[in-house]
Amino acid sequence: MKKVLAGGVLVAVVLAGAAWYVLRPAPAQDGLTLYGNVDIRQVVLAFDGSDRVARMQVEEGDRVKAGDVLAVLDDRSLRLQEVQARARIAVQEQALLRLRNGTRPEEVAQAQAQVASAQAEAELAEQQLARLRGIAANTGGRGVSQQDLDNAAARLRVARAQWDNRSKGLQLARVGPRKEDIAQAEAQLEVSRAELALIAYRLEQTELKAPTDAVVRARLLEPGDMASPQRPAYTLAITDPKWVRVYVSEPQLGHVRPGMAAEVVTDSRPDRPIAGRIGYISSVAEFTPRNVQTEELRTSLVYEMRVRVDDPQDRLRLGMPATVRIARDRQGEGAPGR
Repeated sequence: MKKVLAGGVLVAVVLAGAAWYVLRPAPAQDGLTLYGNVDIRQVVLAFDGSDRVARMQVEEGDRVKAGDVLAVLDDRSLRLQEVQARARIAVQEQALLRLRNGTRPEEVAQAQAQVASAQAEAELAEQQLARLRGIAANTGGRGVSQQDLDNAAARLRVARAQWDNRSKGLQLARVGPRKEDIAQAEAQLEVSRAELALIAYRLEQTELKAPTDAVVRARLLEPGDMASPQRPAYTLAITDPKWVRVYVSEPQLGHVRPGMAAEVVTDSRPDRPIAGRIGYISSVAEFTPRNVQTEELRTSLVYEMRVRVDDPQDRLRLGMPATVRIARDRQGEGAPGR
């Protein structure tokens, strides 16, 4: 009798347990599971100038730091232009210095001597013409030909013109250079200095430098190739920070917010999640239809979300499929999404 009673109690317990298992409330979903890919962020580098490639210093897969020189162009022609520009600047600086210092006393004395010489030549030409005219008058025009008289008169005019020219030159020497001449020389010097600065900039651009820490993804030129701004030399993949791009539906949008913690796992190591945080949630739905939609269609829209991941061991590869797990935000329930 006791065995029968014990058996009945056992059956009742089993039935009660089965009933509880079937009728128990469904467990609450405490998190979201989203699927996406590691975002591909890259930089395409090209030379600013056009010339032959002299050196390509890194290979595909190499890690580079910001400021590292990746490639160098042949700069021999620019070096020669730099030497020429410096020589031109030196000449113009001396010319400007001469204008600013004005006329030296020795130059004024030289101008005075030239005036005296021109005056003496004019007086001599005048005396010769007077002598020939006197001979012509005394001989009735037979002692001197008309051509000799014309030549003497012409020599006198030339001598007087030179005397006048030398006299004006002496006046200019005493006054000194004009302000306009000094300003023109200064402007020409500034133009030459600007040309030298441009050459220096072009020399700097012969070195192709990494703009940020990255990994060389592609090497697109080789030494001897003709580089130009339209021909990329390297493609760099930015690996720090890394972002995982996923999409959330509108019903899920109210349970996520920027700054929330997240875990990222991959198919290669599903047992080793990588910590991250939500960094961006788009405020615009993807593939928004043109016409007004029903409530059911509106709930099917998705919003882009990016999760920033700390991956010091470099386990995530760009473009790799990834799963993002996020604990449901209880504070955001009932609040409108972004």
